[in-house]
Parts: sequence; C-alpha cells; structure tokens
Amino acid sequence: MAHSQNPDLTPDPLSKWIENTKPTGTRADGEQDKKPAFVLPADIAADIRKAFVGTVYMREKMVTSLTRATEAYGRHRYEEALRLARRVTEAVPGVGAARELAGLSAYRSEQWNLAKANLMAHFAITQDPQYLPLVMDCDRAHRRYRGVVKTFGLLEGADPSAEVVAEARIVMAGTLADQRKYEEAIELLTRAGAAKVLKNPSFRHIRLWYALADIYDQAGDHSSARELFARVVKAEPTAYDAKYRLQELGTGAAQKNRKRRTIPVSKKKVD
Repeated sequence: MAHSQNPDLTPDPLSKWIENTKPTGTRADGEQDKKPAFVLPADIAADIRKAFVGTVYMREKMVTSLTRATEAYGRHRYEEALRLARRVTEAVPGVGAARELAGLSAYRSEQWNLAKANLMAHFAITQDPQYLPLVMDCDRAHRRYRGVVKTFGLLEGADPSAEVVAEARIVMAGTLADQRKYEEAIELLTRAGAAKVLKNPSFRHIRLWYALADIYDQAGDHSSARELFARVVKAEPTAYDAKYRLQELGTGAAQKNRKRRTIPVSKKKVD
C-alpha cells in the first residue's frame, strides 16, 4: 500500500463516472483537440441536490465543487481534490460519492486520519467494502494494529470481491510482518494461495506473490523470496520493483515443482 514497502493499489473512484463530449462543429486545420468537459453522473448530482439544505446557488456550487474535485483527482492533484471534496462532505456528509472522493484524495495525500474517516463513512453509507483494505492501511501507517484487525474482521460479513479480500490479506500480512510475526504473515498469505504456481496469473495473484516475496525477504528466507520475485518478473516484467529486488537477491529463475514447506518460513529475524 502507499506508505509501506508494497506499492499501493488504490481503486479508481472514477471508473463508473463519465465524461460528456459536446459537439464542437468542424475544427479548423491544426486546431488542437480539446479534452471533453467532465460532468458528474446524474445520480450523484441528484444526491447532492437532494441532500443539500440551502439556496439554489449554493446547492449548484456543491455540484460544481465535486466536479472540480473529480477533475483534480484525475490529474493527480490530490490535495486540491481533497480541499474541494471536503467542501462537499461538510455540506452533505451523507453523500457516498463525496465521501469516496474525499477519502481517496486524502489517502493519496497520505493524510491517513482523514482518509480513514471518509472511507469508513463511505462504507457506512453504501455497505460497499471495496475500500476497507485502504482503511486498514491507514491504521497500519499509524501502527494502530488493533484497528487493522478490527477492520479486517468487517470484511467477513460484507460480501467482498476476491480482489478486495486479497488486498485486505496483503495489508494484514504486512501488519503482522511489521510486528516481526513472519510465520503468521506467511501462513496467512499461503492459505490464501499466494504460493501457488499459475500459468496465467491475474493481477491479484501477482500482488500476492509480490507481498509474500517481500515478507520472505524480511524474514531472511532469501531463497523463497528470490523464487517468488522471479515468478512476478516472469508474469509481468515491469511489475513494481520486483526486477530490482530480484537483482539484489541474485538472479535466478523460478523453480518448477518446488516442494512446499509445511511451515514456509525462516526462523531468522532481520533488523
């Protein structure tokens, strides 16, 4: 995740949102294409208008603020996006889309408390667990390990997707590794299938391989770490810093039909 050694996988809050292209007529030769103006989906704009208590002018200003916040987020201007989105969340705290954008902008800005507050509010409003791994990561950043465990428990009854479960396990394993509980961290990931050799791994599986390799490396089991980093590089050569990590450990190809350990961990600790 963002603050840890593992690169983050922040879900895109705008994947279900749209851009609206207005007809511009015939362009003169050499005229540069203009990026279409972003327009909030009608249901999100309607939620803001319904929830806002105040003048029509201020109500429409809230819609504009969230529109601008979304545009800023799309351009990776996360602090600007957070500032604009917070205007909306303060005026209409019960609008899930505004909480979502404020939370993700805060997460990208490494403002962990704000991120957690908004993403938990989004979960409370929508019951959508997709951002609970990020909430866990926010607590991990502050070493609030009990909070990580508590949020991990919320996933059990929240009907998460396989991708969300994998991300939560990665954060949970990283939290255990932060406390040098390497055996528990490796067991958690191996139970999740992170040690499986797959011919056509999904992005989720590559993430799990990388996370397990990282923990093996921390635990001092460099042979297992090297094998898993090699597996990541073979599946996706540009994934994260796996190629660099593999070079640090000494190049080597992933071994086929490698006998799996009963307790796949080295007892050696690292500083």
